[in-house]
Amino acid sequence: MRSNLFKFATAAAAAALTLSLGACVSGGATEASEAPAGTQDSGSWPRTVTHEKGKTEIPAKPERIVSTTVSTTGSLLAIDAPVIATTTAAVAAETDEKGFFSQWAEVATERNVEPLNSIGNFDLEGILAQEPDLIVVSTSGADSEMDHYDQLREIAPTIVVNYGNKDWKELAEDLGEATGQEAKAEEIARSFDERASAIKEKLAVPEGTTASIVSYNQGADSPVGKTTGPHSRLISALGFEILDPPAEFDTSTQVRQDFAFTSYEGLSESATGDAVFLISATDDTAKNFKADATLANLPAVTKDNVFPLANSFRLDYYSSNDILDYFDNSFPGLNQ
Repeated sequence: MRSNLFKFATAAAAAALTLSLGACVSGGATEASEAPAGTQDSGSWPRTVTHEKGKTEIPAKPERIVSTTVSTTGSLLAIDAPVIATTTAAVAAETDEKGFFSQWAEVATERNVEPLNSIGNFDLEGILAQEPDLIVVSTSGADSEMDHYDQLREIAPTIVVNYGNKDWKELAEDLGEATGQEAKAEEIARSFDERASAIKEKLAVPEGTTASIVSYNQGADSPVGKTTGPHSRLISALGFEILDPPAEFDTSTQVRQDFAFTSYEGLSESATGDAVFLISATDDTAKNFKADATLANLPAVTKDNVFPLANSFRLDYYSSNDILDYFDNSFPGLNQ
């Protein structure tokens, strides 16, 4: 039976707390889409934005944004940026039938966001047809279109963002500057932090309790969260001390700040936290993890402190709040 880890605070939880670039030539003015443009932060225009690829001048507050990085689309939607179209993921358990990530699919549908090509099937003509006045590209990841950056910046001002080395709040801040939605980005970050702080107080995790974050792939490389990654920042904000995986088992072909793609042979020496949180996982995933003979001696396995976090690989405002919902309402506590 699980011990009572929680010390519930007497006060109620406060308001709501889990994938940037050269000068561009803009086309003529276009009509705004039906997506809400959010005008509360119009600020001064034109403005020059510094991002991962250099500096880009954005002549006016964007009204037609195309996201070529589906991992970033949720953050754009969360700050009420006028996204008219986005690249999509492969249809799977974590998406809807359009390839929108399920945590924000309903919002995207309500705002009439058009699905573009799926990841890996770049469609320049489809982007041109949207007549964007801002294009967002990611530096890395499966949804990066950096190879087409020069083509894209000939269509409209194009910024490059890195969602791998920062959490969604920092990403939202960067996107807020480029879209004129700074106040909204600040508002949702403040709300999120207040909720996280309240949940941390409620959980009362004993000081020094360690945790590992794993995307478990039995028999193959498994991403293990680094302390510098967004998942680690979220879990540590709730009172856990995240353990960095040893670099010697990292098979990544490029330097990453979020995960070490850990060899199966090295997983038993990389997921050594008192608790293990399995991202994008189900109860069956947790059962398989605990039944894996190579992991039988892990502290989290021997004490049955392995917890699945559903819908959590791509962290944005929506999925991060889903994780807070889990800790607020469903987390069973740690075995002593």
